[in-house]
Amino acid sequence: MRRAAQSARRRGADGAVLAPRFYARETETVARDLLGCILECRSRRGVASGRIVETEAYLGEHDAACHAAAGRTRRTETLFGPPGTFYVYFTYGMHWCCNAVTRPEGLASAVLIRAVEPIRGLDLMWSRRERAKRDRDLTSGPGKLCAALDIDGRHNGTSLQSGLVTIRAGRPVADTDVVITPRIGINENNAALDWLLRWCVAESPFLSRRVR
Repeated sequence: MRRAAQSARRRGADGAVLAPRFYARETETVARDLLGCILECRSRRGVASGRIVETEAYLGEHDAACHAAAGRTRRTETLFGPPGTFYVYFTYGMHWCCNAVTRPEGLASAVLIRAVEPIRGLDLMWSRRERAKRDRDLTSGPGKLCAALDIDGRHNGTSLQSGLVTIRAGRPVADTDVVITPRIGINENNAALDWLLRWCVAESPFLSRRVR
């Protein structure tokens, strides 16, 4: 499947950049509506992008799985920012994860982008993810997609309208093609373990974890 059908995946790649008002809504709504949109990152080497196929909502200080549960700290400051801010953090000492900040400023919440379907810049993605064996391995997880798109701590706090990293309108995903599940990787002792806050394009082969 390597580098296959790249041109076919370009559909929806040139949609309008989503405005801040898109993000200034309930986090669950934004998480659902981001499915099918295009995450795009520009670097000196070129542009890489992918269609969003999996998201998770993190609802703020009352959500024990959200970083905001720790309060306003140096790490979480971006979460409290304006809607449409890019929140990027380092986890497990090896991976970057990227999020779109939601709701009005001061209400710390965000949508984690868990997986995308590669659209543009596959050669760049392969050069950054040399251990991948198939296209589906390039971006099937939050750490993988950040590596493939060259997203890291430099992007934390930037606006998703800046042009450096943007999210564009893409092909809408019908409700019949969407599955909602509990979030992945939540500690089994966490009070928010079973909250249904993960949205997936059900049949996508690019999901971080397949839906059963």
